[in-house]
Amino acid sequence: MKSLVFDSSSIISLATNNLLWLLRPLKKQFKGDFYISKSIKHEIVDHPMTTKRFKFEALVIEDLIEEGYLKLHYDKQIERDAEKLIEISKKIFNARGRDLTLVQKAEVEGLLLAKHLKSEAFVVDERTMRLLIEAPENVRKILQSKLHTQIHFNKNNLDEFRKRVNGVKIIRSTELALVAFDMKLLDKYITVNKILKKSKKKALLEGVLWGLKLKGCSISPEEINEILREKFK
Repeated sequence: MKSLVFDSSSIISLATNNLLWLLRPLKKQFKGDFYISKSIKHEIVDHPMTTKRFKFEALVIEDLIEEGYLKLHYDKQIERDAEKLIEISKKIFNARGRDLTLVQKAEVEGLLLAKHLKSEAFVVDERTMRLLIEAPENVRKILQSKLHTQIHFNKNNLDEFRKRVNGVKIIRSTELALVAFDMKLLDKYITVNKILKKSKKKALLEGVLWGLKLKGCSISPEEINEILREKFK
């Protein structure tokens, strides 16, 4: 059965842009299942439900879970494996003699769940997790710029980390938004006018991509501009 596993970051990006409703038609089009782990549910539903600021978003997400559009997958072995992988990740980068904690339990659980389910992709907007898998040298450069110090790199631990999650494809909420755009799901936000339609559709896509970026999705302005050039040649 086809599946996608979602991290907290991607769900939050969609929720704060009022785009969670897209998961219903996207799941139908995908013809597979959308999963979250126990720890991810805690981050996006259980804990926010105890707050005033994020309670509304948590209720909307909980509704998606109850309707079956987001499925909760609990596996004790994945929890144990996540703890081991976090310990490995802590020893990849070191600054001033101190190991750096770069990834959190929920996103590591989600990553391992995607591996376990042989999912088509792990949907994560958080930059560090994606770069740790795809371009770890960029993580070091970012850390050095942010911390203004030399960052030491343990290749053995990085190789072990990547070996344990080998084969997992990473996508972001922006990729989902592009699919939704191509399916014309976002057209309801603009007035269909034959003269203004193309310019409005470009503004629509640009607005959605920037909205997701500004709410936490790790997409660069250059990537957004390239997408717009390709879509509206």
